[in-house]
Amino acid sequence: MPQIHLHAEPGDYAPLVLLPGDPNRATTIASRFDGGLEGARLVNQNRQLLGYTGTVSGRPISVQSTGIGAPSIAVVTEELLRLGVRQLIRVGTTGALQADIQLGDVVIATAASPTDGTTNSFMRGAPYAPAADFALTHALVHAAENLGIPHHVGPIATIDVFSHYHPDPQFVRPWREGGALAVEMEASALFYLAARHGVQAACVGVVVDIDTGEPDQEHSYLSPDQLAAAVDRMTDLVLAADFA
Repeated sequence: MPQIHLHAEPGDYAPLVLLPGDPNRATTIASRFDGGLEGARLVNQNRQLLGYTGTVSGRPISVQSTGIGAPSIAVVTEELLRLGVRQLIRVGTTGALQADIQLGDVVIATAASPTDGTTNSFMRGAPYAPAADFALTHALVHAAENLGIPHHVGPIATIDVFSHYHPDPQFVRPWREGGALAVEMEASALFYLAARHGVQAACVGVVVDIDTGEPDQEHSYLSPDQLAAAVDRMTDLVLAADFA
């Protein structure tokens, strides 16, 4: 039967699903499938959680938007797992914490500090270290190297509050000082659910902001055109990766 939020049936999604937060980005990614958007099949549009299935170089692949935050990606992931998905790749945006990272670079996560309430709720407050699948992560790194895309590999932190809206400007300081490359809002829950269900998950994000903690730092963001170009590069990376 269809899931509560994803109105799809088993077989509607490929075993490999890309997970952007933005539904418009899901459509953009689907337009890169074999035959373009006309060659992709819309498998869900309930709640504007747009999902498409198609192929890339003949390989079955799906893309499904998740919305923002760990609670939202947790719902989508649970339902995708019930529909038979086995590989989940978050493709989103992230805010860098280290000065050697540039706007438009990509960050490939090895693990995500679970500061979010969703992972904490699953674990009932017990310590836990949500990690990305090594094989998927290695495939992403290898593709980035082959394509010459500037990338950084290491731990990130998953947070519940968009950092620039937090009343404490030093909110992310502990993770920066601990060596986290970036913050975002979904990976921890994704990694936890994948591990719990025995499937593979990874995360790659375009850097759209940098917060190095310097007192007089002026925040700059990618323009819409720059963001679109950076997302295209990230999509190139993901579609070129060998996730066999």
